Amino acid sequence: MYGFEGDSIASALHAMGVKKFTTSQKYSRPRGFFCGIGKCSSCLMRVNGVPNVRTCIAPLKDSIYIETQDKLPLLPSAEFKGKPKQKLDVDILVVGAGPAGLCAAIEAAKQNAKVLIVDENQFVGGQLVKQTHKFFGSKQEKAGTRGIYIAKELEKEGFKLQKKGKLDLMLDSTVIGYYEKDKKNYHKFGIVKREKYESILLEVNCKTAVFACGAMENLILFPGNDLPGVYGAGAVQTLMNVYGVKPGDKVLMVGAGNVGLIVSYQLIQAGIDVDRVVEAAPKIGGYNVHAAKLRRCGVPIFTSHSIKEVYGNGKVEGAVIVKLDDKWEPIKGSEQKVKCDTICLAVGLTPSTRLLFQAGVKIAFIPEAGGYIALHDDLMQTSVKGLYVSGDASGIEEASTAMIEGKIAGLASAVSLGYNKNKHLLKRYKKELSNLRAGPFGEKPRIANKKIEKLMEKKHG
Repeated sequence: MYGFEGDSIASALHAMGVKKFTTSQKYSRPRGFFCGIGKCSSCLMRVNGVPNVRTCIAPLKDSIYIETQDKLPLLPSAEFKGKPKQKLDVDILVVGAGPAGLCAAIEAAKQNAKVLIVDENQFVGGQLVKQTHKFFGSKQEKAGTRGIYIAKELEKEGFKLQKKGKLDLMLDSTVIGYYEKDKKNYHKFGIVKREKYESILLEVNCKTAVFACGAMENLILFPGNDLPGVYGAGAVQTLMNVYGVKPGDKVLMVGAGNVGLIVSYQLIQAGIDVDRVVEAAPKIGGYNVHAAKLRRCGVPIFTSHSIKEVYGNGKVEGAVIVKLDDKWEPIKGSEQKVKCDTICLAVGLTPSTRLLFQAGVKIAFIPEAGGYIALHDDLMQTSVKGLYVSGDASGIEEASTAMIEGKIAGLASAVSLGYNKNKHLLKRYKKELSNLRAGPFGEKPRIANKKIEKLMEKKHG
């Protein structure tokens, strides 16, 4: 088989028509591409004898040997044991090189702090690298600019700081754990850096850290939701907009928020038939301008409808949708069969907070923020001194919000270490964040932040 070097293994297999990557351990059911960002277990395969490789983020290289895992994987002997091969001391560690992490790292590096940014992907930008639509908002939030170009701008700015020795970037690397503070009161992290076919264990000690870990795709319950051909919306964007691979030929979109509407239009632009959009709520959740574009293309949007089940022999071949009553219960006799080979779930995100849990940060379940999130103050500092959070890990919002939060977290963490060069910008960034949440679509974040403030006050009280 063949593919383009540098593409992910999973996207290259998908382009060759392979949709089944592995089978579930308990029920031996087929599993395929789902999240595209290394946050689920659907694409785990054995690569050159190493089991459980996340093929959706692992790069394709010449002459590698890839196998499906139909049985419990035999673990190889560890390449590293005992002490890490290398130790690094930095002022600030930034976990994640998406919009929030990049802005945090850039802002802190501009203060002359020594910054290390780590990301498990092959490239920086996070979700921005797949967003081909133009942003809304004001000039400060890059209104009128496509997400892919915003990612390039941030990458360019980071590269300039890297050349000046103010910023270090470590890609294809995973922060695997937070450990006790050392004698110097540094926060200690374990990082696995992948180089060719070898994994190297590093110990990183930092004075402060910014967690910009992003989020995971939500999955809703229905029979057949594990079949190859059921994707999260972000995974569909990854295949199409990053790797140029069609996820399928006929799509049923679940969810009429901004993501569902935008991805539906991008599918149409890629020459893929979007049969319809179904939305469980009684009204469309996204901007009307996005819904209008779909309707002009002849795509119907069914509100008060949901997916009941998906059927197919080893892959998606169709689905059954059903109408919901005012109590969100299925109405008997309203079922409709829809023939399709792809189900795209745009049903929200869940913040990635596992590393924050491990670090002892106070976590709370706040529905308006998307689930369990790290409590934080107006400078994005968590309940643990020196640990900051930004982006989706502090509450699910738009990329524009994530970038401003990243700026606040990065600048505040640098200021806390005595780098006061541009301290005055904190006030401006906080005002920009407040303005961004001022409209009708900022209602949920406003409610979430009031709850966060109360819980933080209770902690300090």
